[in-house]
Amino acid sequence: MTEPSLDIVAIGNAIVDVIARSDDAFLASHALPKGGMQLVDTDTAELLYSNMGPGIEISGGSAANTLAGMAALGRTCAFIGQVRDDLLGKAFTHDIQSVGIRFDTVARTQEPPTARCLILVTPDGQRTMNTYLGAAQYLPPAAIDHTLIASAKILYLEGYLWDPEEPRAAMKGAIASSKEAGREVAFTLSDAFVIERYRDDFTTLINDGLIDILFANEVEIMSLTQINDFEKAVAAVAPKIPTLVVTRGEKGAICIKSGERFEVAAAPVDAVVDTTGAGDLFAAGFLAGHGAGKAPVDCLSMGAIAAAEIISHYGARPEADLKALMADYLKA
Repeated sequence: MTEPSLDIVAIGNAIVDVIARSDDAFLASHALPKGGMQLVDTDTAELLYSNMGPGIEISGGSAANTLAGMAALGRTCAFIGQVRDDLLGKAFTHDIQSVGIRFDTVARTQEPPTARCLILVTPDGQRTMNTYLGAAQYLPPAAIDHTLIASAKILYLEGYLWDPEEPRAAMKGAIASSKEAGREVAFTLSDAFVIERYRDDFTTLINDGLIDILFANEVEIMSLTQINDFEKAVAAVAPKIPTLVVTRGEKGAICIKSGERFEVAAAPVDAVVDTTGAGDLFAAGFLAGHGAGKAPVDCLSMGAIAAAEIISHYGARPEADLKALMADYLKA
């Protein structure tokens, strides 16, 4: 078997986040589910954008955020995702390449425009995401570089992107290439609304042994199993996955690997400013540790530290030196 030249390649939505402060009254007036994520059409995206307060634009997308965290930790990364050749598409391309992530997907030259996520952050740090997928949902199977997939230790897939037909077919092809090359496939369930639509698909991937590392949060694991008890839901999934990772917010996180359970507390943070990207960066820390052969409890701790850094500021890309934060942890 050829040795991998990359630590990870990820397939996900290429999105630019627009983040603005909000309050509960604004969410109620637009019938937005607080703390959730919903897909919106062009008209709704334009209405929300025109009504929301001043915002900041930061390149995002769940899998891309995870790669940004891993790149900050010194891992070699590549991303596959679809943008259009417009201003936001150029901004996304610049941002992801500027942190050392390989991104070669050719931009579309026609409508729709590059995807964007309108994120409303309430004073309690909860984020309500309204995602217009735009060009991201037109990632074709032909955009998948199967040689690139085979060159990475880990293929990381974003559940959000399972929704559109073309990217779903692209990811299925990537899974096949990764497995053929003897690599690991990691998958994040992303959100309960995605699970509700594709529970059967995700269950089939798990039952067929196509997922080696599964990321979920407390709500998602119960939604997947349709068991309204956290421990029972975990017990239903863990035997089917080599490595199951479940985050629990302020209650920390667990990992069950080969039947053995590991747990860590949430890393301390002075103030929760914005929870956008907390799960993405947790995955970054965990996968960075996993790829380096660290023990599961250390991988969990690295995930918790990365997540704590993200929720301490606006945006889902690291601002502090993650390597330094991890070094401080290892010294403790």
